[in-house]
Amino acid sequence: MPRAEKSPPEAWLRVTPQGLYCAAGDFYIDPHRPVDRAVITHGHADHARAGHDAVLTTPGTAAIMRSRFGAGAAKTYDEAAYGETRSFGDATVRLAPAGHILGSAQVVIEHAGTRVVVSGDYKRRRDLTCDTFEPVPCDLFVTEATFALPVFRHPPDGDEIQKLLNSLARNPDRVHLVGVYALGKAQRVIALLREAGYDRPIHLHGALTELCDLYAAQGVSLGPLREVGRESKKGFAGEIVLCPPSSLRDRWSRGFPNPVTAMASGWMRVRQRARQRSVELPLILSDHADWDELTRTLHDVQAPRVWVTHGREDALVHYARSHGIEAEALSLVGREEEDA
Repeated sequence: MPRAEKSPPEAWLRVTPQGLYCAAGDFYIDPHRPVDRAVITHGHADHARAGHDAVLTTPGTAAIMRSRFGAGAAKTYDEAAYGETRSFGDATVRLAPAGHILGSAQVVIEHAGTRVVVSGDYKRRRDLTCDTFEPVPCDLFVTEATFALPVFRHPPDGDEIQKLLNSLARNPDRVHLVGVYALGKAQRVIALLREAGYDRPIHLHGALTELCDLYAAQGVSLGPLREVGRESKKGFAGEIVLCPPSSLRDRWSRGFPNPVTAMASGWMRVRQRARQRSVELPLILSDHADWDELTRTLHDVQAPRVWVTHGREDALVHYARSHGIEAEALSLVGREEEDA
């Protein structure tokens, strides 16, 4: 029998005002407006929005959405483990690990002989707080491009954490305030500190406590944590205190005498960003793939076609085309930069 023709993805996958829409299964991926059925890749607010009728996602992301949005996050959840298959209309869907944060997933869609993988946000390096990215061979790969410039080559995580510990040893009379995004980055920095042998209590701004508790409830070991209360902030010399990046420059941080201000972000590679935030100790730690990870992934998934979203699209599109991959930029609204 003659082999059936594959269905071109653009015939059933397209960008709409609500977000990326799969017509074959009548669902949206990370829509930024309420819809009847949404598949959510992870819990960051630029991907997970409240108000959907039905949501397919991982148990970890469902827990994050409930924590952040309460009962209004969705009317119903279908919590799928990695690898479990769901059928919507003429399409089948499964979730694969993305390595971004707890519960993060790629969306693997199959329809009429064609497989499309939507990466969501991802990184390739090891992370004790979430499952490692799994390359899935496909016909079309829809990839993020947050750090898709050759200048963005993230150093080893352990080296950056050692910079923090070395500074702590050199400055035992100063508190170290570390700016971290509340979901994913805070927990990853804590896990890296524990892996490096730091076993003292780590102090938290109150805005970080709930999500750290959620990670612990999901089985991620973070060690002893203490919330910074309203007491005097003069007794934290030699300690590590994690806080949202915005708190490095607000009233909350002013009570700490002579702090070392640090910030953990992939954007700390850009010296001007560190200077703009008055960061004394920039730590290049990202939950997104860097240039080498992005380009390696294009080869690992073996997709003849690539759509590139939210980031430095032009450079990655050029790289893909120069390696014989058909590539184009895909404009999705509502996406924000890491730690914005």
